[in-house]
Amino acid sequence: MNQLQITLPDDWHLHLRDAESLKSTVPATARCFGRAIIMPNLQLPITNTEQAEAYKQRIVTNTPPSSTFTPLMTLYLTDNTPASEIKKAHNSGFVYGAKLYPAGATTNSDSGVTDVNKISSAIEAMEALGMPLLVHGEVTQTDIDIFDREAVFIDTILKPLKQKFPKLKLILEHITTEEAVRFIENSDNTVAATITAHHLLYNRNHMLVGGIKPHYYCLPILKRNRHQQALISAAISGNPKFFLGTDSAPHTQLAKESACGCAGCYTAPTAIELYAEVFDTHNALDKLEGFASFFGPDFYGLPRNTQTLTLIRKPWTVPASLDMAGETLIPLRANEELAWQIAN
Repeated sequence: MNQLQITLPDDWHLHLRDAESLKSTVPATARCFGRAIIMPNLQLPITNTEQAEAYKQRIVTNTPPSSTFTPLMTLYLTDNTPASEIKKAHNSGFVYGAKLYPAGATTNSDSGVTDVNKISSAIEAMEALGMPLLVHGEVTQTDIDIFDREAVFIDTILKPLKQKFPKLKLILEHITTEEAVRFIENSDNTVAATITAHHLLYNRNHMLVGGIKPHYYCLPILKRNRHQQALISAAISGNPKFFLGTDSAPHTQLAKESACGCAGCYTAPTAIELYAEVFDTHNALDKLEGFASFFGPDFYGLPRNTQTLTLIRKPWTVPASLDMAGETLIPLRANEELAWQIAN
């Protein structure tokens, strides 16, 4: 197969940053996605409906005039998020979920939740309203190995949470482990997961063997090959509980290559092409449309897009670097060849 037409896909987990960065990050996503769930972990987190509305307007302002791209906003949960704010956000018509960041788990998560029991009233309101809880599923205790933090989170936090709130719609985002795949498969239809392109393409050997490669560093961190294979099997299975979420996260070259580095892979400029590569490699191109275009909106209770996108098998080289607000940004697979591209 050298050409593939699919319903216009959506990205159900995206970081755009803010201010001048939006001039480059928004068009990068709008080129191939109809909608995207926008992460709220800005330096000043989006914790209320008014902030979400203002952020949405900044995104819309930077959307290319020819694009129909629609940002779907989320709230950032804190220990003090009241149920009244959840209801207000849900009634706004533009907030589609609330994000649980365990405090200290990832970029700009220091204001996150220190104990899920502190947000019981907010979650109870979400369960009643049918508003999805979006979960960064990692514990943060320093004595837990970083490669085990997702599995421990599932056992110690997520399973008890679902027992307490059985009707809660929950999305375990950017899953990275076989344990997460099994949890999703064994849960009822109120539970789903997003999978990134980079966790499908790589495992921890790619990041560590032959020298540390900072542009492969993300959180949750890349895991063993067996976990990568479990994710691939889930993505190409046709199971509607698994769908596309890039977790594309732009960081400048200076920040990524500094002594401490920062977590995140910037995949927006090549996102659908990277997913096509994975599905093509595993002889599953016929399953890409469901994963990329159908299962996400179905879970969120939204209509599927009516436009289409055409991919063609034609090699091209990813730029070595990009500009973001006057600073250098290195995309994933920089200066490497990809087999698929979007038809003009």
